[in-house]
This record gives sequence, structure tokens and C-alpha cells, in this order.
Amino acid sequence: MNAIVSDPELVRQASLHAIAAPAVEIRNAAMDYGGTVLALADVSLTLREGEFLSIVGPSGCGKSTLLKLISGLAAPAAGEVLVRGQRVTETPPGIGFMFQRDVLLPWATVRENIAVGLECAGHPAGTREQRVDELLKLIGLEQFGGYYPRALSGGMRQRVALCRILAYSPDIYLMDEPFGALDAQTKLLMGQELLSIWSRFRKGIIFVTHDIEEAVSLSDRVVVMTGRPGRIKSEYDIDLPRPRDSRHVRKLPAFHRYVDAIWNDIMSESVRAA
Repeated sequence: MNAIVSDPELVRQASLHAIAAPAVEIRNAAMDYGGTVLALADVSLTLREGEFLSIVGPSGCGKSTLLKLISGLAAPAAGEVLVRGQRVTETPPGIGFMFQRDVLLPWATVRENIAVGLECAGHPAGTREQRVDELLKLIGLEQFGGYYPRALSGGMRQRVALCRILAYSPDIYLMDEPFGALDAQTKLLMGQELLSIWSRFRKGIIFVTHDIEEAVSLSDRVVVMTGRPGRIKSEYDIDLPRPRDSRHVRKLPAFHRYVDAIWNDIMSESVRAA
């Protein structure tokens, strides 16, 4: 059962789903682990081209599992997943995955870590150095190209990880709590960095987070999941102005209305589970 509406003034209407062909479409997907733990049940979800979509919900509700289904790292027990109309049976081309941990190569410099993404994207060796320079400038790390990951702060490491996925230049970004391990100030700055880059390139993003304020400040749409087994409880179109400053937007009354409504949805799930 999908789209349990809890705040009709804010919840996105299902009829808007069909405006354009989706970049990603999940149809009635279910997922279990070992036939004993049902992680997802009857999940249907779309990502529009160029959309910034966030997924929030209680711990263990299957948010990360959804990203694995889209990336081909796991197969649904029922239903199907399509990327640009093609059923996912392996990792689709044009998918980039960013994890909570930066997973940088510790023995490689910043430049070398970014060059891995360029190599995966098929850039010829002769053009990689110039492209690395461009990407380092884009994220403000021009002075750190020769450093190793151990010499960088957590925020800087995540910038490099973001730079590497930009080097790969995917069409769709899957981001699994990429800033979850950072302190509050760095997390806010990284969110603004991501918004600036997204505004420039307009690639589709599915962003998993536990932070409701982060989800609302960044997204075009926020999807709320139920407790396990995860289902779609509600969806919110975030009608806040763009271009958007992720810090200043938090002062708007509408921002707090969205946060309160989403928080109430998640709390009701926590009470139900208890």
C-alpha cells in the first residue's frame, strides 16, 4: 500500500508522477534477506530527469536497499527496477554511487584518486591532468592535489570523493548518507557544495539521509518510508525557491512546515513499530 497521505496541503499528489518519462522507475518492488527478513514490500517510486530526490525514514526501513536495487548490486525478490526504461539486471551504465565513507584509495594522492574516476569514464590519458585540475578548482582543493587521504580532514575527503564521482560523470547519482559522518558545520557546507554542483549540471540525484532538515534544504522532493518492511508512506514536493542557499532556506516558515510534517510522519512510524 503506497502514498498514505498525512498532510494533504504538503504531500505531493500522485497524479504528478506522469509528467515526464522517469530516469528511474521502481515498480512494486519487494526485497528480503535469506527468506526471513522482509526489507521492502510493494515499493513504487520514480526519479525524474534532473530531479533532486531525498529518501528519509526510520532506521532499517530499506533506504539503502533501494539504492542497491537501482545500482544492480541487489535484485528484487518481486517487482522490477528500470533505469531509462531498461530493466536492471546488472549495474546500468551512467550510475554513480557515493557512500557515507569516502572509500578513497589510501595509497593514492588526491589527484590519483580523482583520476580513477576519469579512467573509468574513458578519458584518454592525455586529457586527464587538465580535467583533474578543473575538478580540483571546482571543489576548492587546488592546493591539495599531491596530498594523501590521511592528511585530509573528513570534509576534504568527502570533497575528493564527490570530485571522483564527478570525474566519472554519471547521469544519475546515488548518494547513501554521504555527509552523515561529518560535523554539523561541515555537513552544511558540503550540502551547499553539492547544491551548487547539482545546479550547474542538473543530473538526477537520489539522496538517502536520516537528517530531515538536510533533506528539505536540498531536495525537489522528499519521500518518507515506513518502518520495516519499507513502503512509501508519503511524498512531499518541496516548493522552496531555487537557486537555494541551504543555510538561509532554513529560516523560512515554509521550511519548518515541511520539516514538522515529515517528522510527524516518521514519528508515527516509530510509535507503530514500538
